[in-house]
This record gives sequence, structure tokens and C-alpha cells, in this order.
Amino acid sequence: MNLHLTNKLFLVGGATSGLGKAILEQLVAEGAQVIAVARTQQKLETLKKIHNGIEIITGDLSKEAVLDKVLQQLENRILTGAVINSGGPPAMPVMETTLSDWDEAYKTVVRWKIALTQALLPKMMDNGYGRLLYIESVSTKQPVENLVLSNAMRLAVTGYVKTLSQEIGGSGVTLNILGPGYHATQRMENLFAKNSELKGIPEEEIRKTFSDQTAVKQIGKPEDFASLAAWLLSPMSGYITGQTITMDGGLVKGIMG
Repeated sequence: MNLHLTNKLFLVGGATSGLGKAILEQLVAEGAQVIAVARTQQKLETLKKIHNGIEIITGDLSKEAVLDKVLQQLENRILTGAVINSGGPPAMPVMETTLSDWDEAYKTVVRWKIALTQALLPKMMDNGYGRLLYIESVSTKQPVENLVLSNAMRLAVTGYVKTLSQEIGGSGVTLNILGPGYHATQRMENLFAKNSELKGIPEEEIRKTFSDQTAVKQIGKPEDFASLAAWLLSPMSGYITGQTITMDGGLVKGIMG
């Protein structure tokens, strides 16, 4: 299927690993131009060598200085879409958290996404077209054990995106959330390790416990997730906005999952 993304410009956060990297690779395969943002310069340089022509920005998107870099690099160019994605807060149960953990989780998960959206949205609306895709978590539909900070803060993003999508309906700009379930990423490996530590069970057993929670009985592939992301970033998704779509192998048990 031709997604009509050739030479269209996209911004991708968290572009050097996990789901962000998979989405970047899918966009490049579709002929898109990509500005990749991530924290590690060496990984970005390696990515640039593999995918000739992508642009890179080193830094943490939650920092104002990095947002300024993004806006300077975009200048007067037309940005077709943005993948608003970055790592989440550390894994921990409720009773281990402190108020400073909650303050930091707000900055890590919520605040910078609002700042980036507010910076990108006006020009997209002026152009009459845009795709904003937020990569959150299956916890927007069903909490994940020992991830209370993520469980709570990602729901704040869900409320923000849904409200904004209603307010700007008819502008040509759509906003949607993709909530990954258990995919083969470093983030999941960290969660397996944390659960192994807390429960005193080998990581392989923890991994099987997680995969057995899904209907398909396996951990997802990042490239499969990226294929849906690319479609949501394409012109074909114009009648979908304000939605939180979980790609989770049947993990969410609720009827509305």
C-alpha cells in the first residue's frame, strides 16, 4: 500500500531505539524525510549512516533548549507530522514512590508533550494539515503492574489529546495516541528485570508471564507497531482523531480496549 509519504517531512522523538526507531525506519521506507531526535549522539550518527539523508538533533525533548533546536531546524519548512515519543518514568510500585518521583514523572511524560504540541500546532493549522501521533502505553486502557507513575501520567496525556482534538476539529490536523502493549524493546527488558527483582523469580519466567497475559501469547514486534503508526501518520487516516488505540496482542480485557 502506498501511504503517500514520499518527501513528506516528519519529526520522530526517541528515534534511536525501540518503537521510535521502528517508526523512523518505516517512514524512511515509505520515502519520507525524517528529523530524528534522541539523547545519544553516537546512536544518532550511526542511524544517519544507515539511513542516508535523515537529519538529527541530539538532546532530551523534555528540555526547552532542545525544543528550540527543533523549531530552528524546522524554520519555514512544512512539517507533515510528528511522532511524540520518549522514555517513561522508572518502574516502581505505589508505596515506593515519593512526591519528587511524581513531579519528575509529570515532566517526563506530560509537560514537554504539551510544550511541543503548542509549538508545532499553530503552523500545521495554518497549513490546513498535520498528523500528531503520541506514543503512550497500554496503561491508557489497563494499568501495568509496578508502573504506577506511567499508569497515572499517561492518562493525563490521553485527556489532553482528546480535548484538543475536539477543539481543533475541522482544521485538517489530527491527534491520536498509540498505546503499545508488551513489545520487544529495552523498556520491556527493564520492566522484566524490575519484576524479577521484586518477586525473586528468574527473568525468563517473568517474560513468559507477560506474554501469557496476551491473547496471542507472545511479545509484540516493533516493526508491526510501526506499520500502524505510519498509517496513522498518512493522509489515509484523516477520519480518525482523538483516539487512543492499543496495539497489545489482546492484552486489554475490557470491551472498549
